[in-house]
Amino acid sequence: YTRGTVTAFSPFDARADAEALRKAMKGIGTDEETVLKILTSRNNAQRQEIASAFKTLFGRDLVDDLKSELTGKFETLMVSLMRPTYIFDAHALKHAIKGAGTNEKVLTEILASRTPAEVRNIKQVYLQEYEANLEDKITGETSGYFQRLLVVLLQANRDPDGRVDEGLVEQDAQVLFRAGELKWGTDEEKFITILGTRSVSHLRRVFDKYMTISGFQIEETIDRETSGDLEKLLLAVVKCIRSVPAYFAETLYYSMKGAGTDDDTLIRVMVSRSEIDLLDIRQEFRKNFAKSLHQMIQKDTSGDYRKALLLLCGGDDE
Repeated sequence: YTRGTVTAFSPFDARADAEALRKAMKGIGTDEETVLKILTSRNNAQRQEIASAFKTLFGRDLVDDLKSELTGKFETLMVSLMRPTYIFDAHALKHAIKGAGTNEKVLTEILASRTPAEVRNIKQVYLQEYEANLEDKITGETSGYFQRLLVVLLQANRDPDGRVDEGLVEQDAQVLFRAGELKWGTDEEKFITILGTRSVSHLRRVFDKYMTISGFQIEETIDRETSGDLEKLLLAVVKCIRSVPAYFAETLYYSMKGAGTDDDTLIRVMVSRSEIDLLDIRQEFRKNFAKSLHQMIQKDTSGDYRKALLLLCGGDDE
């Protein structure tokens, strides 16, 4: 059961698709329309089969051909669609922590939003593909409480959802209240432990109780009491506990709002959620931002890049 906009295409013929793609990229000039139509309407597993058929038929690497024939953001989007699902997050994290400067935004987005099972998978794939320990890499590039919360999330030991104990809800809410609003300075460790390890259903109740006790949403306290990367990560965790689709709707909105577009974020979210919950993200987007995701992409992007994003978006929510 999926709430994605991209599903398996049927009837599917990997060889026919490979031949159509070869024809679209052969000779002078490229038929971008064919490329984007095929790649946005097949799911990731099918794209991998197309790549394999492409190699079998022509002895060429499809991704290499896409890279040499396409340019700019459109190229980045098509190449991202071709990345095998299982390696997508590991690859994004690898690039977020390599070279000069760390991309904290990527670390935050992925580790705050993925399920414990997904995080365990990412760590495993990272080790296999890059022969390195993801946790070591991340701790080497980050510091302070930001680092500590990332490490807690990397343990992927969040309590599974079960019966919620109201007594413990009350207790956690009080602890957070004392650590945040009542304390001179904030006891960050309490926030990290509670937000990083309690179950989703438990935390949702804690947030309600916190509001009752303090008169503030927990986000307001985090906003006032913390700053920088730690603040962004704490807020992302809270938002994902409340609703992962709402978190991604907001992420997409801010990637396009204002001057200039954060295309890396736009591409990463559209591709990584296209087979999971993009329908739910669209719904949240429409509800929270008085316009549809489709309308915003339409207004903010152009050319083949826009065409492909709109196909991934899969429809307008008037």
